[in-house]
Amino acid sequence: MTIAIVCVILAGFLPIVAAGIAKFGPLEQNAPDAFDNNNPRQWLARQTGLRARANAAQANTFESLPFFYVAVALAISLDAPKANLDLFAIVYLLARIAYIICYIFDWPNTRTFVWLIGLLAIMAIFFQI
Repeated sequence: MTIAIVCVILAGFLPIVAAGIAKFGPLEQNAPDAFDNNNPRQWLARQTGLRARANAAQANTFESLPFFYVAVALAISLDAPKANLDLFAIVYLLARIAYIICYIFDWPNTRTFVWLIGLLAIMAIFFQI
């Protein structure tokens, strides 16, 4: 198993981590009711602060995954240089982890910067093909 494939697998868990923080993370002052598993989407829609940001990070991470997955799959199938593919996959994964952290802690400028790094890593994978 290559490093890039490990990064694909780990990246798939990032939305789950963000969702867990949104649903079960620390309560803020004046936080709404506890997590409602009967109506999770409606409950998440009422959240504010950290939980709302974690849910937004989850959604954005899900949106990013297909582009990353296709880039890695094409690079592998077209025999792109393995070292470069592994490097850019690691950069993407680290950028997405940083993105979630920045989103949760409400660091918008840094979040935009690491989002861009993740996007550039995907583009770099495509340019290896």
